[in-house]
Amino acid sequence: MRGVASIVICLLATGGAAQAETLTGAMCRAYNANPQLNASRAELRAIDERVPQAQAGMRPRVTGDAYLGVQRNRLVTKQRDVDVNDPTNTSITKNIQNGASVPRSAHLTVEQPIFDGFKAQNETRAAESGVFAGRERLRLTEQRVLFDAVTAYMNVLRDTAALKLQESNVAVLKEQLRQTRERYEYGQITPTDVAQAEARLAAGKSLASAARATLDASIGVYRKTVGVEPTKLAPGAPIDRLLPKSREEAEHIAQTEHPFILAALHDADVAELDIKALESEFMPKFSIVGDVFSQTDLSGIGNRNVGAKILGHLNVPIYEGGLTSSRVRQAKETAGQRRFDVDVARAEVVSLVRAYWGALQAAKTQIAAAQTQIAAAERALYGVREEAKAGQRTTLEILNAQQELLYARIALVAAQRDRVVASYAVLSSLGRLSSAWLGLTPDGYDPAIHFDQVKDLWGDPTTPNR
Repeated sequence: MRGVASIVICLLATGGAAQAETLTGAMCRAYNANPQLNASRAELRAIDERVPQAQAGMRPRVTGDAYLGVQRNRLVTKQRDVDVNDPTNTSITKNIQNGASVPRSAHLTVEQPIFDGFKAQNETRAAESGVFAGRERLRLTEQRVLFDAVTAYMNVLRDTAALKLQESNVAVLKEQLRQTRERYEYGQITPTDVAQAEARLAAGKSLASAARATLDASIGVYRKTVGVEPTKLAPGAPIDRLLPKSREEAEHIAQTEHPFILAALHDADVAELDIKALESEFMPKFSIVGDVFSQTDLSGIGNRNVGAKILGHLNVPIYEGGLTSSRVRQAKETAGQRRFDVDVARAEVVSLVRAYWGALQAAKTQIAAAQTQIAAAERALYGVREEAKAGQRTTLEILNAQQELLYARIALVAAQRDRVVASYAVLSSLGRLSSAWLGLTPDGYDPAIHFDQVKDLWGDPTTPNR
């Protein structure tokens, strides 16, 4: 059993087999194909469109109207005729005129805003800050997906090792039961010893079955996160080379780089700019309006009206029922909330750094303790078996010593998994668990490309190539 356990324990140590899936490869798959991450990228591209939408407020607006139809006219007129020689002699003449026409008109109106109280300017700046906040949230999603990939990868390794240990334990318990029955046949022990061995074997089979179920669940999570079934996973290694030397340094880095804090800061900027955009509703607005029109047969057959005009349009808000004032007050309260959110984010990040840093140190200690425990448990099991041959130990004591060794080996497997996961958790708490920092892909997703493609577009509803 010692040889099998050594192989299993090495499964989570450095080194690996050829052509095996690596932890870096799994993260690359998740980075490129995870649907949650792709959905967040699409969401950010939608947020990018708020910038040209805000800029449209100061761009010209052109509208055209046209009418075309068929009109039938029936004109009835009556005329009184007077005899010039005898004014008392009159007659009435009735005239009826029927006709058809095609009435039509066309209007082209151009309005160019000149001054809008700086509303479009502030809305554009707010939209840009919203884009920056969206990028930080995309970084958060990227970190979460990559960390989920690391966790799923290491869970499969851990649970695979645990299953092999449990299956090996079942094999050892079967051999122990065989030897116990032989000793019972020779009269060396009682039926109680046989029953104890049988009970322990049944418990071992149950634990092996539970380990198989746990591994199947971990494989399912891996498939969901990475996108493929795990086949042959190479050992995972901690990412200590990217971590700072002390917790204090880690906290300082997190305060300046973590996307949760940066997103909160950008949200606060958006809230302040929203106030300015709303306050522009109190200011006058001025625009130039040009109109060109043509009307034919609208007021009568054969009538035509063609003209053009240019006007200055001044709009001065006087009183709107208190709606704008309420919206401004509301925006100010929202801005205050966003500032508090920054403090919440900072406290949350510091808490994460300390928790993950402590977990990393604990995992290191647990590995050393588990290794010492395994060595001691192996010596104890050997001694109990030898003493049992001399009749100084019972079967139950042998079974308990075997169980102690099994639990120690499982604890080492779990500690090695926790060691790797905790190192990535610390990197995530710094805000550096990203494709760029890990060097996953040379040409990772760049959100600035789409933003540059759409920010100055004046038209064209097709989405740009990314």
